[in-house]
Amino acid sequence: MAVGSVAALAVTGTGWFVGEQLTGTFSTSDALAGLDGGRAADGAALNILLIGLDSRKAMDGSDLPAEFVTDALHAGDSDVGGYNTNTLILLHVPEHDGRPVAVSIPRDDYVEVPGYGHRKIKEAYGLAKADEDARLTGSGTLPLAERESRARDAGRRSTVETVQNLLDVHIDHFAEVNLLGFYNVASAIGPLEVCLNAPVDDEEYSGARFPAGRQLLDASQSLAFVRQRHGLPHGDLDRTRRQQAFLWAVARVFQSKGAFEQLTTLRDLTESLKDDVVVDSAMDPIALARRLEGAAAGGIEFHTLPISGFDEIDGQSVNLVDPAEMRDVVATLLDTSPDRGHRSPTATGDGPEIEVRNGTGVDGLAASVAASLRRAGHRTAEPGNGLPATITSVDYGADADRPAAEELAARLGVAARRVSGVDSGRMVLMLGTDIAATVEQSVAGPLPSTIPAVPDTPGPATDAPADVLCVD
Repeated sequence: MAVGSVAALAVTGTGWFVGEQLTGTFSTSDALAGLDGGRAADGAALNILLIGLDSRKAMDGSDLPAEFVTDALHAGDSDVGGYNTNTLILLHVPEHDGRPVAVSIPRDDYVEVPGYGHRKIKEAYGLAKADEDARLTGSGTLPLAERESRARDAGRRSTVETVQNLLDVHIDHFAEVNLLGFYNVASAIGPLEVCLNAPVDDEEYSGARFPAGRQLLDASQSLAFVRQRHGLPHGDLDRTRRQQAFLWAVARVFQSKGAFEQLTTLRDLTESLKDDVVVDSAMDPIALARRLEGAAAGGIEFHTLPISGFDEIDGQSVNLVDPAEMRDVVATLLDTSPDRGHRSPTATGDGPEIEVRNGTGVDGLAASVAASLRRAGHRTAEPGNGLPATITSVDYGADADRPAAEELAARLGVAARRVSGVDSGRMVLMLGTDIAATVEQSVAGPLPSTIPAVPDTPGPATDAPADVLCVD
């Protein structure tokens, strides 16, 4: 929805078209009522929760056509999947329309779900939906469509509340799409170009069967691409990277189209959104599109929240997480304060400010390490990605900063280097692949398990142009 709105607004003279086509297009929900949601898009920072629902049901609760679910989606039948939220992405639109940040929340994170104790975060929707559906069924006769709508609102409210509590953020808006909606959107946009570092063959589960390298995917193949987890090095975590790569590919399609093509695509896109996309009733698509228009040129910055290990609980594989660490990481990524990139407001140490740069490809490592350093009392600058690095180093520029740099380097078992260009009162921790799996234990104590070496924002393969993201 956001990509389509921005694309049309970018074409001179088409603002009227956007207003006519998008206003009233989407199904709306009052699920944010009582959660202090729906803040107006008046220039302040906005947090929008994007929800991908793994349901084989239509919005009115009826079964999707069996042949469509089984053949086109390769997704079993209508009884499979339940109402799990297999995609959760927090989209942050900064104040003054800076570069948007998209933070993926792995679906198997084992977290506190209000009213249900510790569960996988993907279950927050289905648990509340099922309970409300049972209550409505027992309280009287309601048409299936109305009962389904009200029960789903309970699921949406539970999901939003879980994310707000987990990350200590305010959710202003949300948008939800189901499997059919995803398929229809992909059909309207047209073939999408993606790139794989290695061939995959997951015909039995997702239907994904692709060679290595760049290729164009139709709607059915796109769904298989973003749903695959079997046969990938890091399972669900790799699937998250594919979802991010898909969004990147969608943005590239609109960037490459001419004005007429954009309008034609948008017309098809808005038609496909009517029945299978739900947004909160306070969302103004036009206002949001105008917010994103100025930010679109810089692209979206993708991150995935870190996990601290794996476990099996009640027969289910789960991701172990540290909520305090997750909140620190999100606070760093979503920081919009005037001194962003300088002194962290939570830092209390008196030593040199530490700038963490990630040259490893390990998911979210710079932000996670920076958060660990802050908890240990260090001052940190805004973390970020650096050039690929195999060797970790601690760089400093002034003699006065040498003792602190050598102390940190000793803890990591790496070298401290004096480097011209590093300001006095600052040192740069360049993370290399040599200690990617152990660096957090070195700076802030042991974790339950090492963080898997999963790529950060999907990056191009060494032999691929930078305009296409290559993923495992």
